[in-house]
Amino acid sequence: MDDIKAIVGDVIDQNSAELNRISQSIWNNPELAFNEFHAHSELTDFLEVLGFTVEKSFNLPTAFRATYKTDNAVSGPNIAILCEYDALPGIGHACGHNLIAEVGVAAGLAVKEAMIAAQEENLTGTLTVLGCPAEEGLCGKSDLLRLGAFEGVDVALMAHPSQFNLSRPRYVSMTPLSIKYHGKASHASSHPWDGFNALDAAVQCYTNISHARQQMRPDWRVHGVIKNGGLQPNIIPDETELEYYLRTPTDPEMVTLREKVTGCIEGAALATGCTVDYKFSEKSYSNLISNNTLAEIYERNSAEVGVVIETDEERKRKFGGSTDMGNVSHVIPSLHPKFHIGSFVSNHSKDFTAVAGDSKAQKYTLDVAKALALTALDIYRDKSLLEKIKMDFEADISKQKQTMM
Repeated sequence: MDDIKAIVGDVIDQNSAELNRISQSIWNNPELAFNEFHAHSELTDFLEVLGFTVEKSFNLPTAFRATYKTDNAVSGPNIAILCEYDALPGIGHACGHNLIAEVGVAAGLAVKEAMIAAQEENLTGTLTVLGCPAEEGLCGKSDLLRLGAFEGVDVALMAHPSQFNLSRPRYVSMTPLSIKYHGKASHASSHPWDGFNALDAAVQCYTNISHARQQMRPDWRVHGVIKNGGLQPNIIPDETELEYYLRTPTDPEMVTLREKVTGCIEGAALATGCTVDYKFSEKSYSNLISNNTLAEIYERNSAEVGVVIETDEERKRKFGGSTDMGNVSHVIPSLHPKFHIGSFVSNHSKDFTAVAGDSKAQKYTLDVAKALALTALDIYRDKSLLEKIKMDFEADISKQKQTMM
C-alpha cells in the first residue's frame, strides 16, 4: 500500500501545473448555474486525454460522467468523485468551486493511475468522476438523482474549500421560498383609501417572520429579501415580492419551520387586505449526512499527506450553509469534507473569490485531492470497508426517520 500512496502523490505532483491551469481557467471564466459550458469543456477534454470514457452533457447540458473500469470491475465498488464548477452572481467563484473541480479531476487521475499500476493489489471496481452543475441555489444534484445519474454508485466523495479542515462539516437543510403579494394600485395622496398596499403586506410579512424568530430553535435560520417593493412613492404598490431561505439542521425539522412561516405569510395578507401566492421550492437541500467510516478513513489519509483536521469543538459543532451533496448523502454513503486554503475569510465574499484564485490555495487543494484519492483506494483494496460504510449509512438513515416520529 505504501507504493500506491507514493503513486498518488507522484501523479498529482507531476500534473500540478495542468491542474492549476484548469482551475485558473474556470476561475477566470465564472459561469452561473446550468450555464457552465466553458468549465464543462475544460474538464471533459482533460479527462478524455487521461483515458477516461467520457459522456458529455450527461443527463443535463453541463453535467458529465467520466468512468474507468478495471478488469472484473463488477467484483468491486463503484466510487464517484464529484466535481462542482458553477459560480455566484456578481462575485464569481466566491465559493471556490474551481477548486472543487480541481480536487475532483486530480483525485480521479491519481486513483486511475494507481489502479493501473498496482493490479496485484486487487484494486478492482469502477471509478466515476461526475460533473455536477448548479449547486448554487438551483440544487443541481437533486436533478441528477432524479435522472438516475447516481444509479449503481456505492460511495460518493468530494471536498469543499473553506476556512478550516473539517471531516464532518455540518451542512443544514434548506428550502427556498418565494412570496408574491397582490394589492390594488391607487394614488397614494388623493385616493389612498381605494388601494390595498402590497408593500405593507411585504413589510408585515418580513416583520412577522422576524418576530417569530424568538420562538424558533437557536439552530434554525430564516433569512430573506424584498425583491420588489413597488414602482414609485405616489403609487400604492399593487404587487411586491419576497424571497427567503429556510434552514434547519435536519429535514424533519423543516416541516415544522415551514408551518410557522406559512402563518406569518398568510397573516400579513389578511391584515392588509391583500392576496398572496407563495411557493416552497420543490428542489430543497437536505442536511448532509457524513458517513462515519468514510470520515475515519479520510482522517487517517489526511494525516498521511499532512492535512491537519480541525480539533476545536466549537468549530466542529458550528452549522454552516447548505449543499445539494446533502441530497446525495440521503441516498448514497457520502463524504464532503471542508478544507482550509490559506485564509479565514468567509465564503460568498469578494475576498474569498480572490483567495480561491490565489496560487497559495494550490498546495492545500492538491493535498486534499491526495487524501480523497487514498480514501477511495482504501475502499477498493479492502472490500470489507464497503460493508461497514453501508451499515453506517443504514443506521444514519434510520436515525433520520426516527426524528420524524
